[in-house]
Amino acid sequence: MPDVLVTTAFDDAQLDRLRRVSPRLTVTRADPATADYASAEILYGGMLPRDRSRAPRLKWVQVHMAGVNGLHEHPLYADNALALTTASGVHAATVAEYAMTALLALAHRVPRMVEWQARGVWPPDEQRWPLFVPTAVRGATLGIIGYGSIGRELARIAKTAFAMRVLACKRDPARRADHGYCPAGTGDPEGRLPDAWFSPAQLTDLLAGSDVVVMCAPLTRETQHMIGARELGAMKPTAYFINVGRGASVDEPALARALADQRIAGAAVDVFAQEPPPAGHPLYGAGDHVILSPHVSGFVASYDEDCCTLFAENLRRYLDGAPLLNLVDRAKGY
Repeated sequence: MPDVLVTTAFDDAQLDRLRRVSPRLTVTRADPATADYASAEILYGGMLPRDRSRAPRLKWVQVHMAGVNGLHEHPLYADNALALTTASGVHAATVAEYAMTALLALAHRVPRMVEWQARGVWPPDEQRWPLFVPTAVRGATLGIIGYGSIGRELARIAKTAFAMRVLACKRDPARRADHGYCPAGTGDPEGRLPDAWFSPAQLTDLLAGSDVVVMCAPLTRETQHMIGARELGAMKPTAYFINVGRGASVDEPALARALADQRIAGAAVDVFAQEPPPAGHPLYGAGDHVILSPHVSGFVASYDEDCCTLFAENLRRYLDGAPLLNLVDRAKGY
């Protein structure tokens, strides 16, 4: 009977959901600081024990987050015999919605509207058109960097609601399907939506052809500063850049310079290399064509419940000997 230890704040109803997966499971919850890991075969947690000897029977860990870049130096990450899975896909819909919200806000000059509202005045008639005429979103070309769960849901929204043309960049564009967690009716698990595919080596071609570029890629050695001055210089001066992936995938000073020089039309940034960003960060005060948010695009009230749903499915798979969803490939770093 596998012992399952949960060290996140799942409530009693969620723990009971896990217990109902099978009578073969023993499910307990404990605080990560005081937990006894000795008998655990399966661990669900956010904070993981660094001393492997505290968990000698551990075979599988599912983490309470989508990305594992913060675990690359963790002893459990280094143990290749230990299966490691993530919560990727749980907040794909809300992050994709944020990206589309940011695009619509930039295209329809919402930050500028808010600025005029704060002034408490109505702009002169001769200024209203040049200040507020929007950029067309319907039919525009969307470039997605990182075609995982977020990118695929964003593509679905863009194609079905806005008739956008979608360009997708992924590590191996020949492998178009995604076998990770995907709630019914969301995403693009079979990879049918993009109009064109690009490898990282072809990134500048995607950038040059896009009206908006959304960074969704995980942070790895290959994606560190993937977007810099050269890449921003390849974009259209009328294009927008949105980052919902990881802050360190973008050279932030280069992005600030591109915005100041009007090399691109605007940007929305939800993630930063250092969080919170330090005072005087170059993107602060960048103007009314920039939206900054405090890493909130993945916020969703049902996060714990959705994570419980995913974990329950993976528990069924584990007991049946089936492939686990969202299994981390340590060679790739995600």
